[in-house]
Amino acid sequence: MEFFRIRKDIPFMRHALVFNVISLLTFLAAVFFLATRGLHLSVEFTGGTLVEVAYEQAADLEKIRGALRDSGHADFAVQNFGSSRDVLIRLPLKAEQNTARMGEAVMAALDKDVPGAKLSRVEFVGPQVGKELAENGALALLLVIIGIVVYLAMRFEWRFAVSAIIANLHDVIIILGFFAFFQWEFSLSVLAATLAVLGYSVNESVVVFDRVRETFKKVRGLTTPQVLDHAITSTISRTIITHGSTQMMVLSMLIFGGETLYYFSLALTIGICFGIYSSVLVAAPLVMWLGVSREQFVKPKKQVEGANEDGAVV
Repeated sequence: MEFFRIRKDIPFMRHALVFNVISLLTFLAAVFFLATRGLHLSVEFTGGTLVEVAYEQAADLEKIRGALRDSGHADFAVQNFGSSRDVLIRLPLKAEQNTARMGEAVMAALDKDVPGAKLSRVEFVGPQVGKELAENGALALLLVIIGIVVYLAMRFEWRFAVSAIIANLHDVIIILGFFAFFQWEFSLSVLAATLAVLGYSVNESVVVFDRVRETFKKVRGLTTPQVLDHAITSTISRTIITHGSTQMMVLSMLIFGGETLYYFSLALTIGICFGIYSSVLVAAPLVMWLGVSREQFVKPKKQVEGANEDGAVV
């Protein structure tokens, strides 16, 4: 299915150096903000107090958040837990905090502005648990990267694997850079969105690389930059359909999903936008710089002993 078809290939590779310089600058900026400002980690990573309350009817999360703000709480997280009547409240770790008193303070704030809540449990989560979650998240990211590299190296060639993983890590670092620069809360849901972007971006790279391999095998007389231009141009319609439909769904979560889904959908939005750029205009130039050529995909014809140059047996 195609919305349109471009008859003449767009010379993307003519500006390959410019695209790579832009990518390098954005990557270095993201690394700089990560190193200087760091991530604003949520309660899942830093530890804190978990308060679970239950209402007889569907809970109004916005009113609950307002009640907690009015009572002086900050950097908390409020979300439904199991059903619309059960609410889980995460409060950040504080020095010499008393778990029981934190629970009483939360219930007092809710009884004042959002009455009807019943305390189900109060639980303290230490920073050691958060450290383990951070380590497991980093391990998950590493395993995903290794899996992608192995898959691309087996399906295509090592040059494609290296180019794709550099381009897709570019997306991940930029997402983290945005969260570091604006000090948005980095939670487990944002980590999940980051891993989703990594897999989503590599899909676009695979589509372009598959068209590159196909063009090398079927069309003769084209230079490597011309083959890459043709592959990118011929997949533009598919890129617009795929990323456009995905972005509409993510934007609906961003606008109407509320505070619980806000940072999750925000990370996906950033990742999808930069994923299009990196998969097409970062990975392809890197493949070209690494020296991909037609000879790597087309096996030379075997010369039969006793045959002339045309293949006829003499």
